[in-house]
Amino acid sequence: MSRNILISGAGIAGPALAYWLHRHGMTATVIERAPEPRLGGQTVDLRGAGRTVIERMGLGQAARDRVTHEEGLRFVDGRDRIRASFGAGALDGDGFVTELELLRGELADLLHRHTRDDIDYVFGDEVTGLVDTGDGVDVTFRNGADRRFDLVVLADGLRSRTRDLVFADIARIRSFGLYTAYFTIPRAESDGRWARWYNAPGRRVVILRPDNQGTTRATLSFLYPRTGLDRLQVPAQQDFLRRHYDGARWETPRVLDAMSDSPDFYFESVGQLRLEHWSRGRIAAVGDAAYCASPLSGMGTSLALVGAYVLAGELGRHPDHRDAFRSYETIMRPYAGQAQNVSWFAPRLASPKTRIGIRLLNTIAGLAAKPAISRVTSRFATPPADAIDLPVYPQP
Repeated sequence: MSRNILISGAGIAGPALAYWLHRHGMTATVIERAPEPRLGGQTVDLRGAGRTVIERMGLGQAARDRVTHEEGLRFVDGRDRIRASFGAGALDGDGFVTELELLRGELADLLHRHTRDDIDYVFGDEVTGLVDTGDGVDVTFRNGADRRFDLVVLADGLRSRTRDLVFADIARIRSFGLYTAYFTIPRAESDGRWARWYNAPGRRVVILRPDNQGTTRATLSFLYPRTGLDRLQVPAQQDFLRRHYDGARWETPRVLDAMSDSPDFYFESVGQLRLEHWSRGRIAAVGDAAYCASPLSGMGTSLALVGAYVLAGELGRHPDHRDAFRSYETIMRPYAGQAQNVSWFAPRLASPKTRIGIRLLNTIAGLAAKPAISRVTSRFATPPADAIDLPVYPQP
């Protein structure tokens, strides 16, 4: 079915949607505010239905060729002593680390390379206006000339400015009071093939994860009552982190020392999006722009890939876009709803305030890692990545 569709956002959901739209005979244009593909970011995993979508795209082996080879996750104390250890096969293979762990930038690059010959990508520009005329959408851009499209899909993240042009009155972001900084630091001798998780008193977490590029991915995650830290300029954010993590043990000083020289420092307030409707007229949303479940869910990548697959499939199946959008939402709502079922208490449990709380967490984690108990733990600890009956769509 011939349709000319604009996609805002070239992360994960955008290129995946463009691929499937092309497979269904539609023309996709992807616009991205960044001047080139965003190749930064931390480790993501391909699990459940998201992995199935990657396989259906013919990218299963290509994704496996880019994995970080991370062997698992270890909880450590201030002296780097192991308090709990979860291998990649723990929790039935769907725990903290899966067999298909790769950098977010690697996945974005893979999707871009797989689609760039068939899709028109426009980098260094963004949508500034959307007018749904009933028979099309008139789009204005910050830099490019005005254009008209049959449909527009927003795939540009939790705090999408483009989404606010259409859905601001029905979008609600739920905050967890959690901030996270991600950045790449030089690899050290202490960095093996295992991810390491360290808790410091005061609800402060430091995580170091190996990558496949000879460097280490660092995460600083902490609960803090003050809002608006994510709106500070980068130097102010880093100054705050140095003060806030002062006195933390383990490899925290090394992480803080390397932070200012990192090429990809990113700081965010962790949140979750509840959008009352995922479409209005000829404009729809997909991925984090529609139903961000937060990194706490472990489902962000799966939601992006599955949502893109279902949306394109329904547009290919229905001549009327209104029927397609309704069907897409009917299929995806339960899946997204389960992913968003993240307790407000979860980050507080994972980042205790006191040394006693940290010792208790490590003790519980150590028990959960034991084979006899991990089989029971997996029923409660693994995200519902397979909790959808993935349709099979006919393709021209």
